[in-house]
Amino acid sequence: MNNHLGSKIKELRKNKKITQSELAESLGISASAVGMYEQGRRQPDSEMILKICSVFGVSTDYLLGKKSTVKRHDVCELSEVFDEFTQVLTSQQGLMFDGVLLNEDDKKKIVDAIMAVAALAKQHRKESFG
Repeated sequence: MNNHLGSKIKELRKNKKITQSELAESLGISASAVGMYEQGRRQPDSEMILKICSVFGVSTDYLLGKKSTVKRHDVCELSEVFDEFTQVLTSQQGLMFDGVLLNEDDKKKIVDAIMAVAALAKQHRKESFG
């Protein structure tokens, strides 16, 4: 079994000089879950992948091995984050919300709702700050 994801998580954790326990605390999971991710005995779901990317400041493409260079998210366009989230959301199979399996229409509605809220925030900012 290819364990690119686990190796990448371990590499990022070691580069940040944090323990599995410290990473687990940041992610809201157990240290043993982090260990299983790193060993390839368990795969994080799409929500956890986004959390891991956030903790390390990398893109999902980098974490998942689609890009070989680190793209830090210290400063980035929100549209890039939405694009990554949409990609993960639409590609995740067996995704559930409150115990109910999401279909493609449900996923589209979630993305549309996020985009609508972002548009409202942009409009509010424009009205408030000119």
